[in-house]
Amino acid sequence: MPWSSLSGGGLLAGMAVALKHYIPHVEVIGVESEQCASFSAAMKAGRPVYTKALPTLADGLAVPEVGTNAFYCAQPCVDRVVVVSEKDIALAILRLVEVEKSVVEGAGATGLAACLSGQLDHLQGKNVVVMLCGGNIDTTTLGRCLERGLAADGRMATFKVVLEDRPGSIAGLTRLLSELKCSVKDITHERTWLQASIHHVEIECVVETVSKEHRRSLKTALLDKYEGGLVEWGAQKLDHTSQ
Repeated sequence: MPWSSLSGGGLLAGMAVALKHYIPHVEVIGVESEQCASFSAAMKAGRPVYTKALPTLADGLAVPEVGTNAFYCAQPCVDRVVVVSEKDIALAILRLVEVEKSVVEGAGATGLAACLSGQLDHLQGKNVVVMLCGGNIDTTTLGRCLERGLAADGRMATFKVVLEDRPGSIAGLTRLLSELKCSVKDITHERTWLQASIHHVEIECVVETVSKEHRRSLKTALLDKYEGGLVEWGAQKLDHTSQ
């Protein structure tokens, strides 16, 4: 069951036609980003159609309209098209660096992203080929992808907590993080724009965790210790009733 990423559709069309000729029973799956799902739109319409392309880690796949010849060659040979999220793509790039020691651009990593997305669980235990096509990614983008991947993997957390602005308050927070074995990656203080009392300070932390379970235990510990003081978890605004 080969996976191939999609752009104009040429690579997928060539692979699909050849594979179906030599191995008729093989399942061919195309993968594209949800930010520009032009091949999925073409499959639905039965012909190439214009699809708005939004910014994506898989910039090599951001083709608003698939090629006409490529589409009509691929259409009868492609069994399924899977659409993956930006989070899945970032996680796939991270996995390839960590496990395979391979640097693959976002477009080339979409095949593995489909595996990680949970949309193809029926293929577990079967022989599968994933195309890793393209390593054209600059170091700045790669760094951002790795951080996004760590966050998606439950290995990074960010939160904001309001503390009394007095000696020992931040020490108490860092002590809690140490006890939970969370590594502080970044910490900032906000006083000027804080809506609470002038005797309080808002602390924003970015910490490294080892898993999603570890990250959940951190959130629970912060809620228990600071009650209504935890005002934001990730991008989620909290109040004193949030769990």
